Amino acid sequence: MTDERPDPDRLLDRIKQEEAQARRGRLKIFFGASAGVGKTYAMLSAARAILAQGTDVVVGVIETHGRAETQALLAGLELLPPRQATHRERILSEFDLDAALARKPQLILVDELAHSNVAGSRHPKRWQDVEELLDAGIDVWSTVNVQHLETLNDVVSGITGIRVWETVPDRVFDEADEVVIVDLPPDELLQRLKEGKVYLAQQAATALRNFFRKGNLIALRELALRRTADRVDEQMLQYRRTQTAPPVWQTREALLLCVGPDERSEKLVRATARMAAQLGVPWHCLCVDTRALQAAPDPVRQRVLRILKLAQDAGAETAFPAGTDLPTTIVRYAHEHNLSRVVLGRDTARRRRPWRRTLTEWVGEAGPDLDVIQIALPAKGRAAAPAAAAAAPQVPATRWRDYAMAAVVCAVTAAIAAPLHDVLDLSNIVMVFLLGVVAVAVRWGRGPAVLAAFLSVAAFDFLYVPPRFSFSVSDIQYVVTFAVMLTVALVIGQLTAVLRWQAQVATSREERVRALYEMSRDLSGALLVEQIAEIAARFVHAEFDAHAGLLVADEHDRMQPAIAVPELPVGIDAGIAQWAFDHGEPAGQGTNTLPAGSILYLPLKAPMRMRGVLAIEPRDPGRLTGPEQRRLLETCASLLAISLERIHYIDVAQRSTVQIESERLRHSLLAAISHDLRTPLAALVTMADTLVADASGEHAVETAGRIREAAMRMASQVGNLLDMARLQSGEVRLKRQWLPLEEAIGGALHAMAGSLAAERVRVALPADLPLLNVDPVLFERVLCNLLENAAKFAPTDSPITIAASASADRIGITVDDEGPGLPKQREEAIFEMFERGRKEGSVAGVGLGLAICRAIVEAHGGSIKGETRASGGARFTIQLPRLEPPVLDAAPDEITPEARAA
Repeated sequence: MTDERPDPDRLLDRIKQEEAQARRGRLKIFFGASAGVGKTYAMLSAARAILAQGTDVVVGVIETHGRAETQALLAGLELLPPRQATHRERILSEFDLDAALARKPQLILVDELAHSNVAGSRHPKRWQDVEELLDAGIDVWSTVNVQHLETLNDVVSGITGIRVWETVPDRVFDEADEVVIVDLPPDELLQRLKEGKVYLAQQAATALRNFFRKGNLIALRELALRRTADRVDEQMLQYRRTQTAPPVWQTREALLLCVGPDERSEKLVRATARMAAQLGVPWHCLCVDTRALQAAPDPVRQRVLRILKLAQDAGAETAFPAGTDLPTTIVRYAHEHNLSRVVLGRDTARRRRPWRRTLTEWVGEAGPDLDVIQIALPAKGRAAAPAAAAAAPQVPATRWRDYAMAAVVCAVTAAIAAPLHDVLDLSNIVMVFLLGVVAVAVRWGRGPAVLAAFLSVAAFDFLYVPPRFSFSVSDIQYVVTFAVMLTVALVIGQLTAVLRWQAQVATSREERVRALYEMSRDLSGALLVEQIAEIAARFVHAEFDAHAGLLVADEHDRMQPAIAVPELPVGIDAGIAQWAFDHGEPAGQGTNTLPAGSILYLPLKAPMRMRGVLAIEPRDPGRLTGPEQRRLLETCASLLAISLERIHYIDVAQRSTVQIESERLRHSLLAAISHDLRTPLAALVTMADTLVADASGEHAVETAGRIREAAMRMASQVGNLLDMARLQSGEVRLKRQWLPLEEAIGGALHAMAGSLAAERVRVALPADLPLLNVDPVLFERVLCNLLENAAKFAPTDSPITIAASASADRIGITVDDEGPGLPKQREEAIFEMFERGRKEGSVAGVGLGLAICRAIVEAHGGSIKGETRASGGARFTIQLPRLEPPVLDAAPDEITPEARAA
């Protein structure tokens, strides 16, 4: 009989989850395949409907993208004022989380869940703001596109060729209380795009050429629908797990393959994999861990692992649950996972006992709502006989001692009952013998209990039933007594043995869980990699009687020597460990890669990346072969990887904190020094000019000129210090103007007239080069610093070339010289503060010019990089965004100078 009572632990967990969910707000996501399908429109329409029902609704943030029909739906809805934030000289409007928490409406609309908040906000991502709102008990509605899901981000980029950097963890999507898919056929979406209902005209033309191609939209639509279907399927499974043995619902085709230790199960795996591929459905592979399988020798359990590994490699979800009743366990697993079709093997050989029911018949009776598929198994030939013989559970030699002890217990029970013959009735003496059977079942299991049952009936008949000391029976009623006594003894022995086995399984699992809990508790307090290695070695030694070593990857993903711990495995091969790390697969003992080795190498895969390898050298290889042991090892490796990643990010955070404080101190010093030095340097330059004007002798004029030149150089360096401090403190405000590049170059050459001959500079600009939208003073400073850098390092008679080019969205400017080029491996480092191309040299400078160039260019939304040309010399390339200048209605002759500057 199947126990259909709900699991009390699962029931308690469900009650706790429901209580926590009742205190938490509800998240509703409007999900679509791409922008423009109408997610925000659908959300606002639903909000207006629920507002009419009396719900307190507030709009936290909505992105209308200039769509009039979407903007019209905001009428009548309360809008939360945005928070103003400054980023790169621009004022940006952001969602005001504190105002939303203070307002605390019943429902708040927060558009674009994947949005990245401006630097300096409480949370870097908007979905984290939503998490805080939900924790405060506020219901939230939001929108998400399929390309913003973390696990699908690379898939979408492979389809569209465009990488989306703003993502949402799949956990947020899966834990949402409700997901509403907003769908639109690709043809309709393209028509909306052409009509300007998605983007403005210029943006729409670019989108049609890139992201919004019909093939892309079809693929994204399929991804969105499949992802929503997977979420609904998982919700259905969770609901079914809360019910008591519900029948299978034919909502989705799936296969459940049941295998055993028979070597012919490999055919079942391959056949089921082909069937699942042909049907396009998922499939599971199940092997029930029965008492017979637990008592099987090591080769049999190794075969089970190999079969499950084969199924896992073929795409199956494998399971190895423990159970005493094979059909009941199979049906229960199928019901829990809503698997409608069960695949079983059918032996083609003639049955020796045709009256016995097959597993297929038992499963069909236990699960009448399941479809049972049989796959013919090949007949066992002579070659398979040794394997089949090995598959049969072998009884250890010590088992006969258990039967002997059962006979001894029966004899002792008969001796104890002897003096009670004249005191108790025969029915009470029967109870004494049944007690002996229970004791045997508890201590030695089912087989000895069966023997004890027969011996107890025989002893009771021979010693206490009249006529005594004879197996003959004077009253036919005693035959019924014997039958009932034997039946009760057998049933009690069977149930007791099963309970004993289940208790042993539960105890072993409890010990494993306790060990993992203690390990995770110790790892949570570890702050050094050495501590993690010691905890890992202690756990592996206690659970598997093995030595363990931890190998951690460096910044270049190369394995470092194993961290020294007591009893480190001998002969750790760094090459095998590197292979396991690079491929993310176990290697060494018992695996498909170098299985003859004595050490097992397990890769430590953390959520973000691989973190290292755990090397295990067992004294008894059999301790690592069982499925439960393998799962325990995998859990251990996962905990170690997460701990290593936690320590890594702690180090990153500490280094970042130190760096931030150092930068803050350095900026303060720069600002203080530059302000204090500017005034005396200006006075020094003025006095040097006076000396040059008043000097009469040639030597005095030359000396005064050198003083002036040194003062000017020092003033320039102090100016660089002050500019760098102002740029990094955010005090600079860009005063953008539209100007041709020729004008900026001319101003830079004029400023450099004292130190750079104008004839050295060659300018090659195309005639159709568009205007630049830059701060003239700051951009001229960029060109001056680049020209000064070229003049310092290039030969005095070599030319310096300034060129430019334009594309659809960028304007590129290059400055080339014929000097020695940039130092190898330091092309990026030279843009850091106080970094110079050559550590030692006669060229003056403190290494701030290029740092100022990068800060100014990035403030304009561009980028700058340096490289060594193939023909020799250095090249600095500036990339600026190409913007469309404003269209003026007046004729060219009527445009005022003020309008030209604007």
